[in-house]
Amino acid sequence: MTNLPVPYRVKRVWRETADTVSLTLRPAGDAALEPFAPGQFAMVYAFGVGEIPVSVSRIGQRELVHTSRSVGAVSAALCALRPGEEVGVRGPFGTGWELERAAGQDVVVVTGGIGLAPLRPLVLAALAARPAYGRLNLLVGTRTPDELLFAERVRTWAASPGAPNCWVTVGRPSPAWWGHVGLVTTLLNTARFTPENTTAFVCGPEVMIRATARDLLHRGLPAHRIRVSLERNMRCATGHCGHCQLGGVLLCRDGPVIGWDRAESLLSVREL
Repeated sequence: MTNLPVPYRVKRVWRETADTVSLTLRPAGDAALEPFAPGQFAMVYAFGVGEIPVSVSRIGQRELVHTSRSVGAVSAALCALRPGEEVGVRGPFGTGWELERAAGQDVVVVTGGIGLAPLRPLVLAALAARPAYGRLNLLVGTRTPDELLFAERVRTWAASPGAPNCWVTVGRPSPAWWGHVGLVTTLLNTARFTPENTTAFVCGPEVMIRATARDLLHRGLPAHRIRVSLERNMRCATGHCGHCQLGGVLLCRDGPVIGWDRAESLLSVREL
């Protein structure tokens, strides 16, 4: 990990949705960051604008893919980048999904909104080591069909039986929509897993995380085997600004991925 930005050059820009872009980055020189684990994040600096935490949506040998939604000045600057331009990148920061802890178990991945981005490396890692895991379920929720991330790949997974067992639901369907309609938690009725031998990984808006964790607990999953990412709370990655502090936990240092056995009480403290 480094706290000094390392220059990375944009190799490829892929527009996922109207306001979301995936950037493939390669080191601009000899220096490169240490390898990332699925679930970790980087601080990505748009020169002259600022930096924001962005999770890694795909991990290559020397390449990083970051998927960012344009919601502020820095993310808008990142989404406007073109191949050949440079950014500064610091990291890796934070805890990972720790997929290896689910070896021999069924896996349930639940995503909402842009939450599929930090979970895509986990899905790809599970597919690459398929015999190590039981049934692999990917449940994807989004507001509209046009906001579905990695749409071509997700549609391929959803149309193919086997691994992963993939279902997609939207809140506002278009006339041509082919999948489920409703909250992502309704897809748990379709997923195939044995609760007492399952680990779940959840990322998305906080209200969706809470609802999913509640339903998984009701189905018999222990709280410590429901892994959630609270990355939306992060700012500086160094534990100095305090924006990510929940109770006695600094998410940039102790998270963003933690078990629901810790996350539930931390989120409750924030509401007091």
